[in-house]
Amino acid sequence: MDKVRSNHAGAGACFGAVVAGASASHEKRVTLNIHALREAGYLPQPGKVRQFAEAYRHIKRPILAKAMIHAPSGADPRIVMMASALPGDGKTFTSINLALSMAREKDVSVVLVDGDVVKRDLSRMFGVEKEIGLLDALGNHAIDLERLILPTDVRGLSVMSAGTPHDGATELLASTRMTALAAAMVGRSARRMVILDSPPLLLSSESRALAHIAGQVVMVVCAGKTPRRAILDAISRMERDKPLALVLNLVDLGTTDGYYGYGSYGEERG
Repeated sequence: MDKVRSNHAGAGACFGAVVAGASASHEKRVTLNIHALREAGYLPQPGKVRQFAEAYRHIKRPILAKAMIHAPSGADPRIVMMASALPGDGKTFTSINLALSMAREKDVSVVLVDGDVVKRDLSRMFGVEKEIGLLDALGNHAIDLERLILPTDVRGLSVMSAGTPHDGATELLASTRMTALAAAMVGRSARRMVILDSPPLLLSSESRALAHIAGQVVMVVCAGKTPRRAILDAISRMERDKPLALVLNLVDLGTTDGYYGYGSYGEERG
């Protein structure tokens, strides 16, 4: 069965470009090359769009439901960290498609943040790798955070780059400044969701720093590839009360002709 590829196209592939903005509030905007994304395997071919969209509806619905529950304390559930145990499980692929699916909601806007500050694939794909972004805002309190959130030509979807490389990236992501910035992003609007594309949990300290400020974690697992031990090790590195979703990439959905399998949505672990 044909499946959308989730980890191809090369780290240097670019499917977006920064252009002059249409409003005074945003001097720049990002245009996405949907055709290039489709040809590279990040989006379904026209004949499979309906099945693909339905799969992502199943994935996003419980995540959005949790996001609507106001947390009296702790991390805001509107901040969703996309995680994986290892590289190549389809995390960035899932981040992009979940963001696009959520942006279709009438009452939701999405900020897709490149939190993989070392690999920075998302920034390159969207053509924003030279734009100031997350690390710049963490290192300079004078930077206006909202200016770093670039709207795209997809209604309801914005993107923030990883920013300028920094030797102390882990410390910046683990700082109280990061907690404040995350709160400011969702505090701007009750309808805003923030999706953080993070590094693999077993290979970086940055991902564990991001997990601390996320209100929900979505772990992408590649069916038949990701070792069970790696999945359990990755889960063990997160806070036990953190809401956790598991999404199975490249599941054989048989007669449904689906592209992407939704496994299960995990409740808080006891």
